[in-house]
Amino acid sequence: MADTVETTTEGKQPRSVRVVLLALMIAMMLAMLDNMIVGTAMPTIVGELGGLEHLSWVVTGYTLATAASTPIWGKLGDMYGRKGAFLSSIVIFLIGSALSGMAQDMGQLIGFRAVQGLGAGGLMVGVMAIIGDLIPPRERGKYQGMMAGVMALAMIGGPLVGGTITDNWGWRWAFYINLPLGAVALALVTAVLHLPRKRSKAGIDYLGVVLLTVGITSIVLVTTWGGTEYAWTSARIMELIGIGVAALVGFVFWQTRAAEPVLPLHIFKSRNFTLMSVIGFITGFVMFGATLFLPLYQQAVQGASATNSGLLLLPMLGAMLVTSMVAGRVTTNSGRYKIFPIVGGVLMIVGMYLLSLMDTGTTRLTSGVYMAVVGAGMGCLMQITMLVAQNSVEMKDMGVASSSTTLFRTLGSSFGVAIMGALFNHRVQDVMAERAGALGKNITEKSAQLDAKSLQKLPAVAREAYQHAVSSGTHSAFLLGAGIAVVVLIAALFVKEVPLKGGSKAPAEGADPAPQAVVEAV
Repeated sequence: MADTVETTTEGKQPRSVRVVLLALMIAMMLAMLDNMIVGTAMPTIVGELGGLEHLSWVVTGYTLATAASTPIWGKLGDMYGRKGAFLSSIVIFLIGSALSGMAQDMGQLIGFRAVQGLGAGGLMVGVMAIIGDLIPPRERGKYQGMMAGVMALAMIGGPLVGGTITDNWGWRWAFYINLPLGAVALALVTAVLHLPRKRSKAGIDYLGVVLLTVGITSIVLVTTWGGTEYAWTSARIMELIGIGVAALVGFVFWQTRAAEPVLPLHIFKSRNFTLMSVIGFITGFVMFGATLFLPLYQQAVQGASATNSGLLLLPMLGAMLVTSMVAGRVTTNSGRYKIFPIVGGVLMIVGMYLLSLMDTGTTRLTSGVYMAVVGAGMGCLMQITMLVAQNSVEMKDMGVASSSTTLFRTLGSSFGVAIMGALFNHRVQDVMAERAGALGKNITEKSAQLDAKSLQKLPAVAREAYQHAVSSGTHSAFLLGAGIAVVVLIAALFVKEVPLKGGSKAPAEGADPAPQAVVEAV
């Protein structure tokens, strides 16, 4: 029988802990990589399965299931043990991946992608919560670079891997590729990770789960459909807004009375936790807006190919990785962290403003420098928000804190893509009508985003008008992002620097001592 060792708050972590962290990083990559790989394969999928009119639901179904299940997975981990919840989420994700690869029509693919999303909701939450159990906050900063590296690798590698797999093996392998990676993560976590078992006497808050799911689903559908499938003032959007507001108000009311609330409202009494939720929401809003419109600008205005536009994001992602590693190391060594949200807010504001200055004459070098500024700001914020949020709650609420922070960032990304997208589309259509008259209006009547093939087919006059229109659209979107990012700076100024657990200072306010997480030596 192998010896067991306890994680410590000082010194080097045991090798077995590092093995568990490797498994967690693989699971994190599964959650982040999937949509980017599948996005590249979508044209081929539609060509074989048909159902072009339902194309958006392949992504929407996955996103809805992920967002709705995220807080539920966090609560299940708190109530019944994190290891079991995490392993269950991996299994469900892999089942959804296998079924998606075997889909015979678009309806099946949408349904199986929803199954995949249910599992994905627990992957990121499980990773963050288990790291919260294994590593005290004071030491946790060292691992931020690993997480940021996985995120950067997923953003850069997703389109490249997706294109390679689709071209050489077929689109079904865009889903099957998850199976061997997931199997490795399952085996490592099962064999090495041993956390204290839990068993809550209280039952699951089913009414809270239903109300929260309905509320989140309505929000995501409003941000997904608004301005595209339906007009913002249409009856369908108004109905969804009404249902969403009613469900969320009912959810908040019920959480004050439930025996074991799915989202305990007392965690929001912590000023730091509430501020980190706000910062996470805005960070998701700005980050996903930037990563959506930068490749579009690079392809339409700077003439980059779809593959190269992903590589051209390297300045932003590289800066995010380096800054996150530096922030983690400084936090670990000093125990101080308030400076990073403040600096991150300033850099994000400046970076988004610089991006809004780009026009049809901006060089790739200049845009790369601007992107690096934004990336540096994101690097100061991405993992610090989770670290401070976890440090602000008791250990029994670690899963809920992790899932709530992840959920707010997810909802922020949905709002960012929707609002910045609506502003972009409106501006592109106006400029096309101004510069190319009726021809320009007809070109962008159905969509303000043209792929490379469609762009090449346009007359020279219309193509030039479209380049100016995209430049104008991204200017408006990025300028909005700069304005929204001001909220991050304001929130960061009010953060109270509570000492991180695991250092020489006192434990965080209201927090339990670090748990005795045990891993089996290998």
